[in-house]
Amino acid sequence: MAKADLKTKATEVSVADFIAAVPDIRRREEAAVIDAIHRRVTGMVPKMWGPSIIGYGSYDYKYDSGREGTMCRAGFSPRKAAMTLYLMGTYCKEQPEVAALFARLGKYKTGKACLYINKLTDVDLEVLEELVAFNWRFMSARYQE
Repeated sequence: MAKADLKTKATEVSVADFIAAVPDIRRREEAAVIDAIHRRVTGMVPKMWGPSIIGYGSYDYKYDSGREGTMCRAGFSPRKAAMTLYLMGTYCKEQPEVAALFARLGKYKTGKACLYINKLTDVDLEVLEELVAFNWRFMSARYQE
């Protein structure tokens, strides 16, 4: 099966312009902090993925169904409801290292591979950076280029 025509793919839209256009000033400032964390951890310059995800690196995936695609290896989106971090490598919270980090993080919610933070002041930024780093190492080991 060929790669699906996904809406979420890398674009040439400026990340700086996107962050500058975030309407809520607190969320805009938080986006700058999360961007700095990702740049430190990944050593990469981000790209926009779709209309609202700031992504770092990429990986190709293929499901058992045969569907395949490309997505950012790490990323986030400064959404109105919550800062959303895409941590595909940390969705298995039963891993002791991941569980310990989440236990120390602070106030958050999760989806399967998403971390939702209402305000950055609700979490420990050093622990958050450790989670981003764990995710980056996991994804880089699993999806070597």
